[in-house]
Amino acid sequence: MDAFINRFRTTFSCLENESMLGDFGCFDATQEFALPSFEIPKCNNPVEFLEAITDENSKDCRIKIQHGTTTLAFKFKGGVIVAVDSRASSGSYIASQSVKKVIQINPYLLGTMAGGAADCSFWERDLGRRCRLYELRNKERISVAAASKLLSNTVYSYKGMGLSMGTMVTGWDKTGPNIFYVDSDGTRLKGDLFSVGSGSTFAYGVLDSGFDFELEDNDAIDLGRRSIYHATYRDGASGGSVNIYHVKEDGWVFISNNDVFDLHYEYQDQPKPRLI
Repeated sequence: MDAFINRFRTTFSCLENESMLGDFGCFDATQEFALPSFEIPKCNNPVEFLEAITDENSKDCRIKIQHGTTTLAFKFKGGVIVAVDSRASSGSYIASQSVKKVIQINPYLLGTMAGGAADCSFWERDLGRRCRLYELRNKERISVAAASKLLSNTVYSYKGMGLSMGTMVTGWDKTGPNIFYVDSDGTRLKGDLFSVGSGSTFAYGVLDSGFDFELEDNDAIDLGRRSIYHATYRDGASGGSVNIYHVKEDGWVFISNNDVFDLHYEYQDQPKPRLI
């Protein structure tokens, strides 16, 4: 028995004990839970190099990121409404009409996608992993502010290297409903109403005309749906369908998915409001 205990008393390296670990391999917690890292160009100044080949105003630009979308989120007395379209485009080419632009970080947190689909999807899913680790370590849910700060700090370390992100992190925590805007430059803003994407100017027009903090749930949902629809009607890079989520105190709820063609004929049959 003593010989058996002494066998495991000293610290072994992973390579020395690979046979003992068998199929489980070597587990290094510092590597497993570390932030993802990527290889960068092997040149004197990788930031300037990447900025030059991704900046459309540069003569050396070789990577032209063409994208478009419409996403929005706003707070009202019943929580937060999140509405997005579902079109993925690359210039004039429509790549997909069924993209899931709301990332479900955890049952109380949602993130939206605008910019590069790969960048937004990867980093927000990584944020979900880090939020779960926070819960395990601290025995409580992470706040919306802390989650958005984690994302902001992460993408800031890659500032100028070609990331394309304009996302909203929204949810409900101890302080109530919150919305934070985070982009690929590390910018982080708190607000009550945001719209992000190429169709956001059209969505803002509808939101500003109909928004009221005292809206009832059904009216707030209809405002979000109508705002995204009008943006898809005017912005060629937005379209597909409208996905609506409602963030409440007990977590987010998926409300509906509506095809914009169906909404077009539904709204066309409704009387138009008088402008004067």
